[in-house]
Amino acid sequence: MIVTHADNFKPFSSSDSHRKTRPDQTRPQEQHQASYPAANFTSASGPSAVEGPADMDRNNVLWVVFPFLLVLLGVAKTSDPLSTLENIAGKLVFYQMEGNATYVRDTGELASDVPTETMFELFDPQQNFSSTKFTYTWDLGNGEVIQGTEPVVRFLYSVSGNYTLQLKVGVDVNKSAPAVTEVYSTDVKVLDAIKHIEMKGPPDYKVSQDSSLAFHVDGSPPIWVCWRFLPNCVPDATIGCTLTVLYENTLSLNHTFASAGVHCLDISVRNDVSKLQTSFSLYIKRSDYSHLFFILTCAAVLLATFSFITVVACRRSKSQIAASSNAVFLKNGHSEGQGRIIFNFSNLERGERAPLVSLYGRQYLS
Repeated sequence: MIVTHADNFKPFSSSDSHRKTRPDQTRPQEQHQASYPAANFTSASGPSAVEGPADMDRNNVLWVVFPFLLVLLGVAKTSDPLSTLENIAGKLVFYQMEGNATYVRDTGELASDVPTETMFELFDPQQNFSSTKFTYTWDLGNGEVIQGTEPVVRFLYSVSGNYTLQLKVGVDVNKSAPAVTEVYSTDVKVLDAIKHIEMKGPPDYKVSQDSSLAFHVDGSPPIWVCWRFLPNCVPDATIGCTLTVLYENTLSLNHTFASAGVHCLDISVRNDVSKLQTSFSLYIKRSDYSHLFFILTCAAVLLATFSFITVVACRRSKSQIAASSNAVFLKNGHSEGQGRIIFNFSNLERGERAPLVSLYGRQYLS
């Protein structure tokens, strides 16, 4: 058995090792002599003896390797994956279910009042934590805290706004040591989904008039709207839609309808968490001014017709009076010596040959 004296041992340092391994400084013999002075080793069964340089090299290797093994054990102990969660990598994935459809929300924006499922996906390609049982504490940021042993939580945000979701992942290293936890957090923006488009105002309008149409679109802005008018509700692929962005919930349109009948207005809207498409039927009728113009035109035609008939009738009666305007003055004498004058107008037309006056007694011409 070889025993060394502690006062003759010089600790090994990395600086010394670096300095001694350089070939341009000392020879191997000088290296041993300079690093380790002569030491006396005693045996329990015999007298003291002094060992040579070869024995010194073996002893030095034993003392150097043993601290290095201790360092490796210490590193292995501190790098145990169960002793710290800083090396755990993962991500939070959000899913939202609407009807039979499931949407992946990977931008940190969620729809309000929609069932939501959040999953913590562990990144462990080497399967270091395959048999580890974790505990999960979910702080949704709205006052609700959910605990469990599964990396999945189901909830919903009923009110839009900005929230900070925090996930605390814990693991029990052993029964005597306290549980190790790590907290992950992410910002969540909750928006109202678009569910309705309501038309404000009557559904009927007039031709050749500048018509104003107003619509209320629910949901959180900004909202992208694309709209187009279809005369007679006939689909036309050549007619594109007009795109606009709403920063509030009111859509106002101005349009002049060129023809009467039933027209359709197609509207497609979307925001960051939802989309909706709908169509409105609009009844277009002729304006009152066109009816009034038609009535006035008919009245003018009737008035002109009656005026023409009246003028023709008046001219014909005047020509008849002018043709029978010859008169004969007759004077009849009486016994008292007074005379009577008789005007006799002929009703015969022009060219009629007939006696104009029937003579009674004498005729006096004046």
